[in-house]
Amino acid sequence: MDETLVDRMRAYLGAGLAMDVEALDAMYDPAFENVRCDEEGRTVTLTKDMFMGRFRALRERGVSVGESVDDATFLTTSTYDTYGSIVMRRVKDGLPVLYTFVWRRAPDGGWGTLLREFTYEKDLSALLKLAS
Repeated sequence: MDETLVDRMRAYLGAGLAMDVEALDAMYDPAFENVRCDEEGRTVTLTKDMFMGRFRALRERGVSVGESVDDATFLTTSTYDTYGSIVMRRVKDGLPVLYTFVWRRAPDGGWGTLLREFTYEKDLSALLKLAS
């Protein structure tokens, strides 16, 4: 387990919890995409602009994305070339949600920006309604 990658994920989750839009904007790579799929095989892809628009709108309304990230469990990490992946499990509405995050290394050798997020959850119906 690459603990530097786990630390970067904790910083990312903490920024989201604090609704620190500036920190999140710096963490998301310009080419960031979140590919979500559910057990019925439905998929939706979200871009950095979509994520940042959502975070800004929520912050303006005084709403946060959650109360805690204590349920986050980091299952494994993998590093390759200038990238690193980390698999995370959380529980949403009583159901497990699995994530794989792909980070790009910074020129200084640390973990720089979040390039991809692959999310598997039970049902994307609500998100698909918002996207249409």
